[in-house]
Amino acid sequence: MARYVIFPMAIFLAFCMLSCIAQQQPCATFKFSNNKQFSSCSDLPVLSSSLHWNYHPSSNRVDVAFRHTGVTDRRWIAWAINPTSGGMVGSQAIVSFPRTDGGLAVYTSPITSYGTRLEQGNLSFPVLDLSATNQNNEMIIYASLELHGNISTVNHLWQVGPMSENTPMMHSVAPSSPNVKSMGSLDFLSGRITTTRSSSSTLRNIHGILNTVSWGILMPIGAVIARYLKRFESADPLWFYLHVSCQLLAYILGGLAGFGSGIFLGARSHGIEHSSHKIIGIVLFCLATAQVFGGLVRPDKDSKYRPFFNWFHLLAGCSTLILGIFNIYKGFDILHAAKFWRLAYSGVILTLLLATLLLEICTRWCMPVAKRSMSDTVDKNTSTVVAVAAMEV
Repeated sequence: MARYVIFPMAIFLAFCMLSCIAQQQPCATFKFSNNKQFSSCSDLPVLSSSLHWNYHPSSNRVDVAFRHTGVTDRRWIAWAINPTSGGMVGSQAIVSFPRTDGGLAVYTSPITSYGTRLEQGNLSFPVLDLSATNQNNEMIIYASLELHGNISTVNHLWQVGPMSENTPMMHSVAPSSPNVKSMGSLDFLSGRITTTRSSSSTLRNIHGILNTVSWGILMPIGAVIARYLKRFESADPLWFYLHVSCQLLAYILGGLAGFGSGIFLGARSHGIEHSSHKIIGIVLFCLATAQVFGGLVRPDKDSKYRPFFNWFHLLAGCSTLILGIFNIYKGFDILHAAKFWRLAYSGVILTLLLATLLLEICTRWCMPVAKRSMSDTVDKNTSTVVAVAAMEV
């Protein structure tokens, strides 16, 4: 009886072990159809890719094969070394994609800007024996690189993107996309690969958070405070200080830090243009700056110029609120933000709108009715007192 139990268990355990081995090192068991052999390989953490190589320290040459699996449509693939930094700009890439005529393009492309279309060009180091294959739902690029200097550790990147005819198109830049995580350092001697996160991606997230909190949350809250709290006599002058504090904090976070980070991102992202988002951001900064300096020189309440200032303050404030919220949703589109963040921010806006509606009802209808009722009561009491006094006389 034990024999019938042990045998199936042994088969099951053997299957589990083989599965674990296959999951841990599928590149080590892969056989190339052209019988090429590589002494080292590593399964890259994202984009269903692996890298195989032979490193020759004496000549500082490395033979590589970049393999991308799961190909079900026309796409381009690329693997690159960046000799100057860990980012995309400055990287030296080898690219391949299937042409519309059925052939397979493979060439070198130096990346000089974020808006690159992977144009063909010479790299900063010689590339030999460049070739590619596209079969069995996988694409492979082969190349021999003659690296400069006695180095074995390099910054490397790998990418996959869509095609338009015979032109490679921009890959996804969403924060949650694997395309923004496909970079790191590679040691050809030890085979150690360390992945890194793009600094531009992190800065984009910081830029989005700063502007959402400032233009999209603090500014509306400050406007609600100014419009409704000042109608309560007991809140004077507290409402004014709360309003100024809220708007100044929003200006520092969004107008200075948020706007500054946007300018920095624009300067680094050559070839990537988000014109409407940028123009609205500049308009917002100008309006907010005018509001800040306008508040410093605002006329006295009795000045004949005070009505003009009030109208400017109101129109500039309303324009800032509308444009700020609109530009935040534009930013969500640019960052390809997850649906959760859109819904969360929409919930904040709806909550503010509901609070505004309730305060509007309270201050426009409930408070006047209460005041009239109190005034009538006071008048009746006064009339009664006068009548009693007259009778006593």
